[in-house]
Amino acid sequence: MTQQLTQQQLDELAKDLDAIRDEVRADLGERDARYIRRIIRLHRTLEVGGRVLMPFGFIPPVFVAGVASLGLAKIIENMEIGHNVMHGQYDWMNDPSLHSQTYEWDTVCTGDSWRQTHNYEHHTYTNVIGKDRDYGYAVLRLSDDEKWHPLHLLQFINYVMLTVFFQWGVGLHELESERIRRREIKLSDKKGFLKDFFRKGGRQAFKDYVFFPLLTFPVFPIVLAGNVCANLIRNLWSSTVIFCGHFTEDAETFTEASIEGESRGHWYLRQLTGSSNFTGSKWVHILSGHLSHQIEHHVFPDIPAHRYREIAPRVEAICHKYGLKYNTGSFGKQYWTVLKRIGHYSLPDRVRMKLEAQAT
Repeated sequence: MTQQLTQQQLDELAKDLDAIRDEVRADLGERDARYIRRIIRLHRTLEVGGRVLMPFGFIPPVFVAGVASLGLAKIIENMEIGHNVMHGQYDWMNDPSLHSQTYEWDTVCTGDSWRQTHNYEHHTYTNVIGKDRDYGYAVLRLSDDEKWHPLHLLQFINYVMLTVFFQWGVGLHELESERIRRREIKLSDKKGFLKDFFRKGGRQAFKDYVFFPLLTFPVFPIVLAGNVCANLIRNLWSSTVIFCGHFTEDAETFTEASIEGESRGHWYLRQLTGSSNFTGSKWVHILSGHLSHQIEHHVFPDIPAHRYREIAPRVEAICHKYGLKYNTGSFGKQYWTVLKRIGHYSLPDRVRMKLEAQAT
């Protein structure tokens, strides 16, 4: 558990982190604009390459290359472009195509829905049980805050389904299905959301599973299969990156009572201790949208994400200054702890606690 900080320490923590934020924002300029424009060109090149190669997918190596190219394009657009642009990281450029409030990305979830459920709900109430519905996505039990039910024995199946169909799960997040099940709200209350969801989801499905395959009708099945594979690659990667940033063993959760009257310093503390990083190469960072630095992202969501690698050592030093754990490790190590957490909380409490006691 997190070391308790005094209010004075929390105020000093906020000043230390604010100083980093102010310094980086004052330095934003042409270097950052060039970066995001290069990434956009890379995305477009990969997408065009994947679309062009796919009709020749009857040649196995070409099929693999086409799927890889299109899958990478979708990953980069969602993770390094769409997610970061919609956080307002490039609003300062005054480029209408890169503005947080109007950008629409290549996935089922609408931009407006994402800005509500992610930018506002998740980043305001990070890991607050009952407020942050990203924590477990209403299908995974990941802490004692949720009462165990026999159906939780099957939650690895839920986990697999969520990762495979991740873009659809994210797209339906605003539906608040758990509240509908508890009869707190009615399905009819979500009529407006569902209309937008089916419109956007229908366009995405039509584009990948009808339009592009029909353009190459003689090889329709090959192009269709390639597009399915590309979307699957994107779903598996993006979900795993996000889970490694939020659901590792050492990522803490919080109660609603604990955030009453929360100061800026306490909000920072919650972001630092409720998030996880993982290490990797330059391309691992780019393909993760730099959410490999989830700690820095939660602390500075509106700073261009490619800057996180530079400021991470300073954030880590601040954690050490206040006796806080800087939760990082290899991608494999962090992912393994995610799987362990899912497995542990799928078990009845008495069984899980017995296993934990034996482990210690």
